[in-house]
Amino acid sequence: MSFGRLEKPAGHQPMSDINVTPLVDVMLVLLVIFIITAPLMASRLELELPKTSTPVQAEEPEAFVSIGLDAQGQIFWDDQPIDLVTLRQRLEETARRDPATELQLRADAAVPYGKLAQLIGVAQQAGLARIGFVTDAETAKALQLPGASAQP
Repeated sequence: MSFGRLEKPAGHQPMSDINVTPLVDVMLVLLVIFIITAPLMASRLELELPKTSTPVQAEEPEAFVSIGLDAQGQIFWDDQPIDLVTLRQRLEETARRDPATELQLRADAAVPYGKLAQLIGVAQQAGLARIGFVTDAETAKALQLPGASAQP
């Protein structure tokens, strides 16, 4: 007569539940990384805007279109490159929707005047008469012309 067990003892049963805590931790870390890096990935048109001593506009227009012109003469519609033919079509569509839409023109200081005048002409031919020039505000002392007397 034997006092031992004849059956093999059952080991640990496999766990059928999934532990989601590490998954949630990894997803939260990735979310934080994307939140921090998303603004850095957005493209932004870098322009050296002309300096002026005019006061900043107090109110934003109800409807406006932002056009950029870099130092090489490339035209941008809301920071996206665009050719002159497509620009003309978009401006005409905008003028048909609302003729009071303001064209906010951001041009680099190094842009030749002729290119700027051409862009203004395209906007006026399309039917947009309100054109605003976006500049960097600066004090009047910094803009003194050579040979001009300083105001106290």
